[in-house]
This record gives sequence, structure tokens and C-alpha cells, in this order.
Amino acid sequence: MIRFILNNKLISTDKPSGMLLLDFVRYQEHLTGTKIGCREGDCGACTVLLGELKTGRGSSGEEKLRYRSAVSCLTALGNVHGKHVVTIEGVNREEGLNPLQQAICEEGGTQCGFCTPGFIVAMAGFCLGEAVPSYENAVAAVDGNICRCTGYKSIERALGRIVVLLQGKKGGDVSAVDFVVDQQLLPAYFGEIGQRLRALSLEPNGLFREKRGARFLGGGTDLYVQQHEEMEAMEEADIDFLLHREGLRGIVQEGNRCWIGGSATVTDLMESPVIQRTFPRMDLFARLISSTPIRNIATLSGNFVNASPIGDLSIFFLALDAKLVLSDGSGASRELPLREFFRAYKVLNKRREEFIEKISFEMPGEQTFFHFEKVSKRTYLDIASVNSAMRIRMNGDRIAEAHIAAGGVGPIPAYLARASAVLGGRRLEEAVIREAIELARAEISPIADARGTADYKRLLLGQLIKAHFLTLFPGLEVKKL
Repeated sequence: MIRFILNNKLISTDKPSGMLLLDFVRYQEHLTGTKIGCREGDCGACTVLLGELKTGRGSSGEEKLRYRSAVSCLTALGNVHGKHVVTIEGVNREEGLNPLQQAICEEGGTQCGFCTPGFIVAMAGFCLGEAVPSYENAVAAVDGNICRCTGYKSIERALGRIVVLLQGKKGGDVSAVDFVVDQQLLPAYFGEIGQRLRALSLEPNGLFREKRGARFLGGGTDLYVQQHEEMEAMEEADIDFLLHREGLRGIVQEGNRCWIGGSATVTDLMESPVIQRTFPRMDLFARLISSTPIRNIATLSGNFVNASPIGDLSIFFLALDAKLVLSDGSGASRELPLREFFRAYKVLNKRREEFIEKISFEMPGEQTFFHFEKVSKRTYLDIASVNSAMRIRMNGDRIAEAHIAAGGVGPIPAYLARASAVLGGRRLEEAVIREAIELARAEISPIADARGTADYKRLLLGQLIKAHFLTLFPGLEVKKL
């Protein structure tokens, strides 16, 4: 039995846990405001909010209620067990429009209206979130929502009005939920959800089962695109829901290593104080990776196990020379360098019963630098033609060590061993970078496809490596490269 709160209603259902949340709210609960669009997480018409109690103390000394937007077309019903699911119907007032809807209406932010529910729900998520109420953050909150007929300027004006409504929002003792309820931005029942979720977790079926399933599932953002029908037909006994395991979450620093739980999401990575201190440009890098509602549920491990040759996070962590801890769930585990995880196209150094328990990398020192680059047909919300990352440690004017990775240049995410090795112990100068680029081009085996010819990808890789050096060492002369 899967139990959760849907808007203001307690749900108990024995529907297949692999069923999509989108289909459940529309066809079982008849909440048709949530629209069916692309079914691939791209358009945002099916956006909902997922609220859950997370570690962190509020004014009452209890766990903190956190809301994040998600695409219901890629969210398994089993992944909302014990949570609060909010659809467009859940933000409605009993009478009249709420201030978010009113802003869209008065600014002309809707025409056909198909995308509008998703925008409103994403805006509600922004109001319920902890981000600073700025115009930039408001726009970022709806970066997973597409409108094909209205144009975005009117929607942006509506977002500006919402930012003004949030100017009195405070941190500390006043939670975001309390603020939006007090200001009547959202219905009053939101103020009781935290207490109701705590009570739900204590009921007999409050804890999700730990029984092993035949199929691992994290966020599902790739599996439900590639294997939609197969995943939907799976019962609870067929699926091992890793996203529920608290032991697989968290990002901590222990000594000189950073440890990341296998089910940590991309948003967890972005919001982690450890990661923010370590990678000052992390927010810029992460915005090149999908959209907010996808990042909210997509896991790092899922990106690795998907084994896409252009997986952004695979490239990111290959350059960090990351290591994986693989577990079989029965207490046995083994450590493996990420560069040894990818064997061939979609073939992994992993047994069927194993999952990624932890990811770790060495914390960079003062003379260690990191950079990530991605080129795609669109800057945002697109897969890469070629992506690349580099980590480099300096010793004075010499390179102590370097790690370069690239995607879109072969059948697997590529760690460029020869190009990385040739930089070690060398002076940081044009001839050395030229040599590394030539070795990198020799290591790869790109093919021509919809994202570019093989020659284009070889050229592009060289340009991205140059971009790493120019960004990290702006005084460097590489004009002739």
C-alpha cells in the first residue's frame, strides 16, 4: 500500500508502484489540471510539487518541510510514498484566484492555457522554497516550463510581481510555508502538512519496505523515457526504490575526501555547502544540466548507470578522478574508480545485484582548479554535442597533475588518460597545451550523428580544452592554438 497526501487528501492505493504519478492524478483521482505533454520531462505541463520532511531544524525543533518541483510524467508512484503531492488544484482558493494566478492573468501570461498549470505550480514551489526572492531566482524556478504561444515576457512580468509579494519573506524563525500561508499566497491547509506527514510516517505502513526488488529505481528520469511501458507495469515487488533510502543521501566532507550518497540528486549537489565551497562556479555548471524539476529528482548514480556517452555528471566526476562504492545490499561492497566503471557502450563494471552506495573524490587544495564546459545546439535544456571537464593541480608554474574527461567523443564517457598524463610535471605554456590537445584528439573515436560530424567533434574537443585553460588561467597566451 502506497500512502501519501495529495493536495489536502490522504491517499492509500494499491496501484502498481511503477505507475506514473501523472497517470494516477489524472485517471484515478480525476485531477485533470495536470496536463500530458511530452511525457519526457521536457515541457513542464505536468509539473507538481513534492513536499517531504527532511533533516534540519525549524522553529519547533522538528524536521523541516521542504518542497521541490518535479515532472509527474517521470515520477513513479512509489517515489511519492510518505510525501505531499501538490497539483494545480491544490493551490486553488475556494473562491477567486490566488495571487500567483492573478499575476499571470493581469500580465497576459496565458493564451491556450495548456502550459499555465505547470507554470503556476512551479511558481508556488518558488514561494515555498528557501531561495532568496529575487527576479533571477524566480525565472530559474520555471526553467523547466515551456510555453509555445504566449511568449515569455508576460510570464516574466508576472514573476516580477510575485517577487514583490515575497519581499517580506524571512528566514530564521519564520519558515517559507508559514509565510505563504500567513500572506494567503497559498491555501491555509499547507500549514498543517508537516504535522500530517509526521503522523503518517508513524502509522503502521508509514515506512516503505526494504525488500529487494528486481529493478533499481532512483529518480527515474531516464528509465521512464527509455522504458515507459515496462516500468509502468512493475509492481512494488519488482522495484527497489533507492530514492527512499536515507542512508544513500547526504553530502559530507571527511578529512580530505568528499562523500556523496548514491541517491543524492543534482539539486542536492547544487545546494550542498560542501560543494558550494569547493566549486564556486557550481551553479553555472549545473544550469547546463537539464532543468530545475529534473535536477530535483535525477540522481548522480542514475547518471552514471545510464552510461550515456554524453552524461554531464559522468564527465564532471571523471575529471575529479572519483571513486564509487558498489554494494550488493547484503553488506558486501567494493570500491572502484569511476574511470573503470564504463566498459563499452551501455556496458558497466557492475553486477546486476549491485548499486552505487557512495561516490567520493579528493577535496581540492588551494592550488587545485576545476572547470566544466558543454556545447549543445541550445545552451540550456539540451544534451551535449561535446562536453568536457578538467581538474588541474599546480606546483608553482608547473602542472603537478591533471585529469581531463570528455563526452560525445566515443561510445563511453571518456577519461583522457594520455592527454592527462602528458601534462604532469610540465610548465604551463602553449606548446604543452598543444601537445595535450593533439593527444586528446588521438585518444577519442567520435562518430558523425545529429549533433555533429566526427571532425567537428575533434575540433570542438580541442576548443573546450583550450577553454579550460583560458578560464582557469586568464593571463595565459594560447592565441596560436
